[in-house]
Amino acid sequence: MNMAEQPVVCAAQVSPGVQSNNSGGGAAVPVLFCFSVFARPSSVPHGSGYEVLIQKFLGLYGDQIDMHRKFVVQLFAEEWGQYIDLPKGYVVSDRCKVRLVPLQIQLTTLGNLTPASTVFFCCDMQERFRPAIKYFGDIISVGQRLLQGARILGIPVIVTEQYPKGLGSTVQELDLTGVKLVLPKTKFSMVLPEVEAALAEIPGVRSVVLFGVETHVCVQQTALDLIGRGVEVHIVADASSSRSMMDRMFALERLARNGIIITTSEAVLLQLVADKDHPKFKEIQNLIKASAPESGLLSKV
Repeated sequence: MNMAEQPVVCAAQVSPGVQSNNSGGGAAVPVLFCFSVFARPSSVPHGSGYEVLIQKFLGLYGDQIDMHRKFVVQLFAEEWGQYIDLPKGYVVSDRCKVRLVPLQIQLTTLGNLTPASTVFFCCDMQERFRPAIKYFGDIISVGQRLLQGARILGIPVIVTEQYPKGLGSTVQELDLTGVKLVLPKTKFSMVLPEVEAALAEIPGVRSVVLFGVETHVCVQQTALDLIGRGVEVHIVADASSSRSMMDRMFALERLARNGIIITTSEAVLLQLVADKDHPKFKEIQNLIKASAPESGLLSKV
């Protein structure tokens, strides 16, 4: 759980129940634990500090706390008549009221991509989908271009296959040489425990470039799971499709409203090299000399 660090508060702002030492232990002290619209009375040992309060919050509200958000613990200060950020070194010495507050700061998503902080996700581009997915040939050719770009730039690639026993393997046109992971799945989202473990092994991952099928099912659910974990998501529109163009169109609109970046393969590849003097620019330029297909996907973005 990513709790915010305890802020330092001037001693003059601290209520009479606040101590600045860590001595103590002994009798239980009543504490009212507040979270969202809930308030639950409990108790902690005299002299308990920040860590004990956090554990108590998790014990009381663990099923309702989003473990991927940041929080701050606040104490109700009688002399101010309101909550203040829990002072550094605070220990419980008297009956008190504390609350856990999720941080609501919204940061503008700029969408910058760098090879060192990016991973590519290729979602369920399988043989059995070929006759059903609209413009499948087009998204396969663009997907291959992205995989080639990833190899050139040294970007890790994670590939999933939805129930390959019944739906077949990834299409042969996609060269999976050197990809980090190819995983079977039955879950719609690509965010499997093995994928989370693989991401944890890559230092500094900030962005995922995501493409595949179906836009409104596995791609959408993957994107939502990733942004819920604080990862910036770029969906490649010319490499993602569905059986229904209506499903695809409204999925992309919904995802864009949720801060997910809808982009194109050429934009992604050029953003990753960033400069014509990049040592790999010529190789990337060769990939995009022929523009991506302007199929029926174009009017349904």
